[in-house]
Amino acid sequence: MKNTTKIYYSIGEVADMISVNTSLIRFWEKEFDIIKPKKNTSGKRAFSIHDIKNIKLIYHLLKEKKYTIQGAKKKIRENKEGTIKNYNVIEKLNKIRTELVTIREHLKL
Repeated sequence: MKNTTKIYYSIGEVADMISVNTSLIRFWEKEFDIIKPKKNTSGKRAFSIHDIKNIKLIYHLLKEKKYTIQGAKKKIRENKEGTIKNYNVIEKLNKIRTELVTIREHLKL
């Protein structure tokens, strides 16, 4: 079986991944210097896995933690590694929770 992981993703694919509009990603790209997609000669953005992780981190801070844009910028600037570690722990816990809910549903059958 071949590995189907892509190296670059379009802005539409990234928007679908996190359920936001492409315009919001373009806005965040202007506001946060940690998002640096490559652009081809026609200006189409190509987001790397690293860019997507940063976008998910920004989404987490703004939408889930309810930071302001300035607050999120400050949090990333002052403690990016700690913020990423906390985000990763939350992501893992959410996956575990989903698995446990699935197991519980199967046990009810």
